Amino acid sequence: MNKNQFLFLRDVLFFTFTAFGGAQAHLSLLLKYFVKNRRYISEEDLLEINALAQVLPGPASTQTLVGIAYKVGGLRLSLISFLIWIVPSATMMTFAAITFAKLDQKQKFMEILEYVQPIALGIVAFGAYNLSRRVLRSQVSVFLAVAAAICTLVLRNAYVFPLAILIGGMISSALETPKEESEIRVKLFSNINPKKLIYFIGVLLVIALMGAIINRTSPFSLPIRLFENFYRNGIFIFGGGQVLVPLMFTEFVEMKHYLHASGFLSGFALQQALPGPTFSFTSYIGALSMRNFGYGIGGQIFGGVVAVLGINLPGLILVLFIVPFWDDLKKITRIKHSLSGINAVSVGFIIAAFLLLVFPIGLDVMSISIMVVTFLILNFTRVSPTLIVIAGILLGYFI
Repeated sequence: MNKNQFLFLRDVLFFTFTAFGGAQAHLSLLLKYFVKNRRYISEEDLLEINALAQVLPGPASTQTLVGIAYKVGGLRLSLISFLIWIVPSATMMTFAAITFAKLDQKQKFMEILEYVQPIALGIVAFGAYNLSRRVLRSQVSVFLAVAAAICTLVLRNAYVFPLAILIGGMISSALETPKEESEIRVKLFSNINPKKLIYFIGVLLVIALMGAIINRTSPFSLPIRLFENFYRNGIFIFGGGQVLVPLMFTEFVEMKHYLHASGFLSGFALQQALPGPTFSFTSYIGALSMRNFGYGIGGQIFGGVVAVLGINLPGLILVLFIVPFWDDLKKITRIKHSLSGINAVSVGFIIAAFLLLVFPIGLDVMSISIMVVTFLILNFTRVSPTLIVIAGILLGYFI
């Protein structure tokens, strides 16, 4: 590893501990650390890698960072950068889950986070509003968003998400794509390594099969099922952390009852106050799920590792798989036009998540007021969600 790559890893570490505020804020920091401060890549390269991350399912910030690292130093540097980026926040969230799960501290933990839960709802509402303003610009997109929200609320099945995303992308692609690109498509798929594609799909199928056939009373059953759940969700999450919340809440709270709504909301709100990827929230869900099924601290730590690896692996594999022929992929307008339908469905998921999350905390005047104030602050000022969450924690601690 040369000097330039060591400097790159140092800047990845700086980025990890200063990256507050989600994917949009992360992009500006990526531009600062990796383009302006030290020209590891050009601004054009950064924006193209970020565009690729937006096309793919999975965590956009993580995929963008890994793509930059791949261009700078290949596969080894990209994997080391991924670990530096994901481990600190995942460790903190796993520790938060273990602390929350201790019976003697749970009541105190809940009291401190009493005002943070409605703040989390305000953040979700702002995410839905902000994304809908950019995405819902046609009758088709509005229809897809409403349909996705209704399906989520009525069916409450984990497979609603991938099916809705697939259908939404197909509808918008069919309605909006010009009929002129067969040659580019042939060129693109001629560059795909079929072995890599088989490996990617094979991992999903093997883990899904193991999760189905292993006896649920086995001590290995829950970790394998958790990995399958998170790996499957990692394939179908378009829109980053905003869509992660409804997916996780519907599957792990509403359907499978791995954890309670109050614990889910507290963890999500706490994650907003930490630097790093939003997807590290999954380590909290994995650890708390293991605790609620009787596993000790070792099992909870293992649950956190399984969850964060499962949710990130699909996006990590995809970005490393596609970067070599991204120049061909970005020319295909059918892929580009499918994004409008996928994003519209994502808005529907967030709306449904907001409605599902409101009921567990109740509709008292204080909760509604905090939620509305949070939304207004985020919408009309430049105050970071991190500062709002910290204020909520201090309020709960001192009152």
